[in-house]
Amino acid sequence: MKKVTIQGVAGCYHDAAAHLYFAGQDVETIPCDTFPAMFETLSTDASLIGIVAIENTIAGSLLQNHELLRQSNLRIIGELKLRISHVIAAIKGQTIEELVEVNSHPMALMQCEQFLRRHPNLKIVEHLDTAGSAKEIAEGNLMGHAAVCGEYAANLYGLNILEKGIETNKRNFTRFLIVADPLLAAEIGPNERDINKASIVFTLPHTHGALSKVLTILSFYDINLSKIQSTPVIGREWEYRFYVDVTFDSLVRYHQSIEAIRPLTKNLQILGEYAEATITHP
Repeated sequence: MKKVTIQGVAGCYHDAAAHLYFAGQDVETIPCDTFPAMFETLSTDASLIGIVAIENTIAGSLLQNHELLRQSNLRIIGELKLRISHVIAAIKGQTIEELVEVNSHPMALMQCEQFLRRHPNLKIVEHLDTAGSAKEIAEGNLMGHAAVCGEYAANLYGLNILEKGIETNKRNFTRFLIVADPLLAAEIGPNERDINKASIVFTLPHTHGALSKVLTILSFYDINLSKIQSTPVIGREWEYRFYVDVTFDSLVRYHQSIEAIRPLTKNLQILGEYAEATITHP
């Protein structure tokens, strides 16, 4: 039995992602209200696995989660790239025209802006969670209310799906990271032959060409930079922390590149080495 912490309630996209990543295995998801609460839960039980959204193709990077991961002792053991598609769902027997209110997470509501604009009869009310909105409507038998959520959540709570694919941008994907305590990561993590991606973080001195030198070395070792995200280092003016994802064909060359850039960086951490994921459809 895999015990996986998620942000949100049963039926949320984190829940769906956990079951998709561990497809064919027994999975118990442990809901947490917030991402900090999720990381706190993981820190108290080394047997738990976590799944955490790290970036979305529309909303961009979740900077809070980058920091939570860096500050934790967890290791990334895998990733999942999930196509996000929203539905509008309500208690059975109602039409969209009969509804008066729609509930969901602010991000989901924003992603369905064009659809909601076509239905001005719907009062938009923000909630903490997409699946939580569906659960509240189902358990309270709230007639006149609808939830913007995933198809998985609508089915889980027995709501009637009035329309599928209501998101404005159909190229909506979220990348999730699977994380675990270092000892557990060594046990259930990927085989070395499958590793072709890594996430690292480091700071650089505020000197001319500091970042350029690091990137030049990575290029020399045939390391592909798939993502770079910078955040200011609090309390150290004009210094930045860089979160970098790299992909590679040779694990040996990757390890050589890390040792080559280490003297040029400060506080370099390897957050995880894992297999790059392809896009998954729920």
